[in-house]
Amino acid sequence: MRTPNYRGPKGPGGMPMGKRKFSMRSFKRVLKMMFSYYPVLFPLALACIIFAAFVATAPAIFNQQILAAIEEWYVSRDWQSAKQEIIPKIIILASLYVVSLAAVFTQTQLMAYITQGFLGKMRKTLFNGMQNLPIKYFDTNKHGDIMSHFTNDIDTLRQLISQSIPSILQAGIVVITVFFIMLSYSVWITLVVLVGVFFLFLVTKKVGGGSAKYFMRQQKAIGKTEGFIQEMMNGQKVVKVFCHEDKTQKQFDEINDALCEDSKRAHAYANILGPINMNIGNILYVVIATVGGVLLLLKVPNLSLLQLFGVEMPLAISIVIPFLNMTKQFTGNVNQLSQQINSIVMGLAGAERVFEVMDALPETDDGYVTLVNAKKDENGNIVETNERTGMWAWKHPHGDGTITYTELRGDVRMVNVDFGYEEGKEVLHDVSVYAEPGQKVAFVGATGAGKTTITNLINRFYDIADGKIRYDGININKIKKSDLRRSLGIVLQETNLFTGTVMENIRYGRLDATDEECIKAAQLSGADDFITRLPQGYQTELTNNGSNLSQGQRQLIAIARAAVADPPVMILDEATSSIDTRTEAIVQKGMDSLMKGRTVFVIAHRLSTVKNSDVIMVLDKGRIIERGSHNDLIEQKGQYYSLYTGAFELE
Repeated sequence: MRTPNYRGPKGPGGMPMGKRKFSMRSFKRVLKMMFSYYPVLFPLALACIIFAAFVATAPAIFNQQILAAIEEWYVSRDWQSAKQEIIPKIIILASLYVVSLAAVFTQTQLMAYITQGFLGKMRKTLFNGMQNLPIKYFDTNKHGDIMSHFTNDIDTLRQLISQSIPSILQAGIVVITVFFIMLSYSVWITLVVLVGVFFLFLVTKKVGGGSAKYFMRQQKAIGKTEGFIQEMMNGQKVVKVFCHEDKTQKQFDEINDALCEDSKRAHAYANILGPINMNIGNILYVVIATVGGVLLLLKVPNLSLLQLFGVEMPLAISIVIPFLNMTKQFTGNVNQLSQQINSIVMGLAGAERVFEVMDALPETDDGYVTLVNAKKDENGNIVETNERTGMWAWKHPHGDGTITYTELRGDVRMVNVDFGYEEGKEVLHDVSVYAEPGQKVAFVGATGAGKTTITNLINRFYDIADGKIRYDGININKIKKSDLRRSLGIVLQETNLFTGTVMENIRYGRLDATDEECIKAAQLSGADDFITRLPQGYQTELTNNGSNLSQGQRQLIAIARAAVADPPVMILDEATSSIDTRTEAIVQKGMDSLMKGRTVFVIAHRLSTVKNSDVIMVLDKGRIIERGSHNDLIEQKGQYYSLYTGAFELE
């Protein structure tokens, strides 16, 4: 059955990554995740922020009452009565400030704990999600850009959570509260304040919109820059060998200049917003003082929200002076909200990139056949066991509730397989391969002929477009991918060693392997000889992909890693291509022992390594054009004969 090829990660609704529009959905999602991660601590931190915000508006109320009491004392000269009004209010205000200080301290400590914990969980979720992405995602995205998600993009969330969210919440509460207090004092002066805020809004919208655009571009440019740097670090030897330092510098300058340009524009908008809004606030302060003075001189009847509740609030000095402070407080917090737009945009730009990866479609796995330890009972039937017996079986549940067990033998068959990495561009055409248990099957052909592609389909790094692949008679689409890959040992042309000891790198093939088993695998591959001559032997630390070893030595460890896994099927993709002729002879002997009794797929340019194969298949442009043993193909005097005799060379 033809299945659609994977066409890259997508976001919600199937929209391809990179085409999702920026929206406040990401902000809501961040908040939702924080509530789910910290259902008690986060609400407690928010409560502290809200309390501190309300306390920040207390002077607007108490100052008016204290000034009114002082004004009344000035008229009546009754200091005793004024003292009874003023002193309790001062004590209450001071007490509120003390409690607010404790709330702010608690909030900052909680937010520091929540922020770092949230980022740690985000990195963990992101990494776990990336583990489930298909191989094509990593083939089509630069590794440096992927790393940028864990560093720059996650770090932008830190500022969003630790600074922007508390500032927005606190400033928003202050703005709303002060607005209603101003309305309760004087509607006329409040209207003047709203006119000034309207201008603040227009400036913020205009400047903030430009800032958002370039902050989004800045985050993408950072990922591109890191991708280029990572690529150049990996290829530094190639750069120097071909003397491309100047060209590489020019390429970096272009990418870096683009990043600088986006960053300059983003921060230019961001930096100009604050001073403009601050000066609008200063102008508004002067206007309020002027309007308040004029209203007092003209004795204009006051209109306030309190009049709806029957409370008269005549316009007086005790109202105008607090109004000036409230205006500063109001516009200052509006300005703070506008300033946080930059941090919000930057944080959400990073969140958007992180969520794009988290929302990318994971590698699909509809398999239900699993691999289990097995043994034969007294009747010769295969049964499941918890012990490691050296025998494996496919556990195949059926629709009627029955379970059958099929011994893992390594019988792999591809029947009329078509495949293309991109839809409409097939690289394999009607390929059929039959590998019986214990057979060694070799693939020979020019670069791009489809040799590696065949092995990628066997372990389901990619799914076929048409045809069938059966493993011990079972369609591999029915086998769980993790169990399928556990039954395969793969040695790639490019070795990947991890930071750790030589022993740990060999044990990577099977994590429960003992030291003795790892050493035996190394001896089998021929790696034991050089490992024992290392400074600390098997406990020698490897770093930077084993840079302290030669390419051949790294390859030998990779072969030992596959050997310790002890799989029934081995895939050797140019496994000896990086080994010199003398070392190859040593390895080949060990490989022959390793391959004994296993089904082996070999990809090699050196025909000397495939001469003893049971079947050799010659590929050309995605088609098998010849197949047979070495002697059969020599007798046919076709392309393999030409390759072997040197009349034709592989590209």
